[in-house]
Amino acid sequence: METAYEELQSSNEELQSTNEELETMNEELQSTNEDLGSINEELRSRGTELNDLNRFLRSVSSLGGGVAVVDYQLRIKVWNHRAEDLWGVRSEEAVDQRFTDVDIGLEVDKVIPMIADTFKRKDEPEQLTMPATNRRGRRIQVRITATPLFEPEQKVAQGVILLMEEVGD
Repeated sequence: METAYEELQSSNEELQSTNEELETMNEELQSTNEDLGSINEELRSRGTELNDLNRFLRSVSSLGGGVAVVDYQLRIKVWNHRAEDLWGVRSEEAVDQRFTDVDIGLEVDKVIPMIADTFKRKDEPEQLTMPATNRRGRRIQVRITATPLFEPEQKVAQGVILLMEEVGD
């Protein structure tokens, strides 16, 4: 009888130990579940941002002229198909490059002051018409319209949208 009692006591201790391990595992799982919930929420937020960006990119692509979106450091963030066609530089080659470093048939140095001014204002877009050379080596006139790009409720432009359109002489 004493042996059976000792075995029961030993079994009880093992069950208590197992129970404590299960409680610890349950706490770890709850913590992991909370972390996954936070990650899920972050992914949902990023998905919304990505959808907004995709809508923006579709609207940029639908514009009639070449479009480049540059940030405050003049890095190209968007380079649409029409810009590729106009200047002969693919999007993969232009995006993340400084606008001044992309080899296009445009005197970029004359455009930089207009971009700088556009970052400073919220009102009317600025325009500049100047001679250029398209990807085929033909001399053309290009009208460049610079418009500040604002995030909702922000006071400082996040970028400048450059619309580059060939115009008649």
